[in-house]
Amino acid sequence: MLNSARQALQRQLEVLPLYRKYRALPLLAQRLLIVSSLAFGVTLVLTIIYFYISPIIAAGALASILAGLATGVGALPALFFKKVSPRTLYTMLGGAAGVMLAATAFSLLVPGIDYGNQVWPGKGIFVVAAGILVGASFLQLADRFLPYERYLANKIDLISSLRKIWLFIAAITLHNFPEGMAVGVSFGAGDWHNGVVLAIAIALQNIPEGLAVALPLVALGYRRGQAVFIATLTGLVEPVGGFLGVAAVSIFFPLLPVGMAFAAGAMLFVIADDIIPETQSKGKARHATFSFIIGFVIMMILDNLLG
Repeated sequence: MLNSARQALQRQLEVLPLYRKYRALPLLAQRLLIVSSLAFGVTLVLTIIYFYISPIIAAGALASILAGLATGVGALPALFFKKVSPRTLYTMLGGAAGVMLAATAFSLLVPGIDYGNQVWPGKGIFVVAAGILVGASFLQLADRFLPYERYLANKIDLISSLRKIWLFIAAITLHNFPEGMAVGVSFGAGDWHNGVVLAIAIALQNIPEGLAVALPLVALGYRRGQAVFIATLTGLVEPVGGFLGVAAVSIFFPLLPVGMAFAAGAMLFVIADDIIPETQSKGKARHATFSFIIGFVIMMILDNLLG
């Protein structure tokens, strides 16, 4: 059914002169044309949003797009290698966890409590606490329907079927949504400082995640470029979360502390339930532990310097 629909679409496109010119181009030129067209389209949309809707919404959307694209950047080594050493990957993941934790604490929870106290004087801490639990519960429910693993090279057997591969991709995509939302709600508060810090933190976290997605796919026989493309797609849900987050809190301010707390709870869930256990899965990995601490310290300093 799907193949017949695709063939019918192909026949219709081949009638178009412009499409025939496109197909006549070398493969590299075709890809460059697609990428440049997408970049132009995104730039045009962001420009319209900036001038006619809100500069903050445009900035939040752009920051979440760049953070999501970092997943593709992290996947690039898959073009040259089928695997990297577990020590290297665990060190990268440990640093990413430290970065995420610092960003969650200083750029989501602290300002979230402040904004909560502005909306509900003296009750901001309770609103944020409830939002954290809701955010964590959201990912718990998501894991019940889409079991989520980091699927590193030693877990390739878990995604040996096409169905499991795409369930995995759907799950990691769903996990990325609150990260984009975290960037969006920060920009929606009009706080460019926290928005930039979170975007940087999430981009750094997405780099090892992209590698962890692409390498097993290459080992399973996927073409290297295809594996990088799939890894990049998993991060591109973040702009959706970023746009919705910045738009919602810009329109309805009382949602701001709740949105920050929800995103913080989801990010804490990923750190505690996923990244840290993965880095320690082979026994005590002190290099990953120190990488976690160094990542936390670097992000804390960066947050202070940008303040």
